[in-house]
Amino acid sequence: MLEQFGDRIWIADGADTVEVFGFRYPTRMAVIRLADGGLFIWSPIPLVDALRTAVDALGPVRHIVAPNSLHHLSVADWQRAWPEAKVYAPPGLREKRKDIAFDDDLGNEPDPAWAGEIDQVLMAGNVITTEIVFFHIASGTVLFTDLIQHFHAGWFSGWRAVVAKLDLMVAPEPAVPRKFRLAFTDRRAARHALDQILAWPARKVLMAHGTPVTEDGAAFIGRAFRWLAS
Repeated sequence: MLEQFGDRIWIADGADTVEVFGFRYPTRMAVIRLADGGLFIWSPIPLVDALRTAVDALGPVRHIVAPNSLHHLSVADWQRAWPEAKVYAPPGLREKRKDIAFDDDLGNEPDPAWAGEIDQVLMAGNVITTEIVFFHIASGTVLFTDLIQHFHAGWFSGWRAVVAKLDLMVAPEPAVPRKFRLAFTDRRAARHALDQILAWPARKVLMAHGTPVTEDGAAFIGRAFRWLAS
């Protein structure tokens, strides 16, 4: 169920999709093993027995991260399964999920528990959601959640296929959907975050909805955000 994606990083895809306004989205998460042996869980997917067994085989879960205010549906289940783990909230999620006891908030600075191993940037200025973009140094992987997406041409049908094409969800390569582009009301803040992201020596790019990019990651990110840099 877990597939190794690089040095000390694994990914898992959910068996089911999540429906948002009639659009089906696949789910994907990442597990990063830190130097102390503890696990950093990014965007947890629905927890099933096989996944729990695979995760436990890698080490103790110590950090459960919701990278934006849209990716939170499975956080409570993971918190119940590993009550000793710390749970981190991105901007806006504490208000949205008052039922979850968060331990800390995510911002521009990495938590001391993963500083030096995982860097992060708060992609501010978007009215849909404020996403925390992470960079796993050992594997050279940048982790986007919803800001970059990609679906194959047959994923949607009917009017949804038309909307998805117009939204660039089915572009020739992974792209920032038009709705997210238009939702950046503070482009200066977004450009500042993008400058930090482009400074990372990225080799790979992981996203929650789309086939991962496994080479020339920095160049790919530059193309995906060319509209913002101009």
